[in-house]
This record gives sequence, C-alpha cells and structure tokens, in this order.
Amino acid sequence: MKVLMIYAREFSYEPRIKTLTDFPDITEGKTFRDVQVVCIQVEAEDEEKLKSKETKLVKLIKWAAKKNDTRKILLHSFAHLSESKAPPEISKFIFDKTEERLKNSGYEVEQTPYGYFLDLKLDAPGKSSARIFKNL
Repeated sequence: MKVLMIYAREFSYEPRIKTLTDFPDITEGKTFRDVQVVCIQVEAEDEEKLKSKETKLVKLIKWAAKKNDTRKILLHSFAHLSESKAPPEISKFIFDKTEERLKNSGYEVEQTPYGYFLDLKLDAPGKSSARIFKNL
C-alpha cells in the first residue's frame, strides 16, 4: 500500500469521468477546509494482509492528523502511486473499513467518489508535516 498525505487549508473536487461502472453515479463536487487528504493506493499484495494493512493505515492517518492539528480526514483513491493494483472491491473495502474506524475514534471522515477521475483544487501550506509519503 502506498499513501501520500497532504494537509490542505482547502481541497475541492468535481467528478469528471466515471471509470468503474459498478460504483454509484456522482455528479456533485465538494469543498473541504482544514483537512488531512489521504491519497491511497491499495496494491495487489495487500489483499493477503488486509487487517494489518488497515491497522497501519489508520494509525498513520491519526498521526498525520495530529501533526497538522485537524480532526477532518478525506480518503482519496490515487491509483497512480504504484504499478501494482488490488481489485477495486478490495480497495473500496479498505477505504470503508478505514473510514469506519476513524469515525469510531471521533474523526470527521469522508471519501472522494470512488471510480472517478476528478478535477482537483488544492491549497496546502509549505511546511514539512503538510506532505507525507509512506509505503505500508
């Protein structure tokens, strides 16, 4: 699993191209403020260790959110961090479980539309904790 986290003063998206037909149709965009954006690529080999990968991901997200003094998390599928890709159903499962666990810990959590190319706007401060990459 590859994870790129960017703390954003403001982050917004607009759905453009639906790439996976088995997921809901989304037409509306959204804007977030003071949010830890978590770009995730679940890799094929992660399927064998889903529970441990999910636990590591949740801990990493909590750590980054604390470093950036926010309780708002946005999970975003970013399938260009590695050449290895898990099946979409496995990736979405990880996203949903991660969201559930973070919400149970008191975080505000949302996901960008899964299975879409999105137009993105990002306003991120120039500090070291605003951009973090991890290979889990």
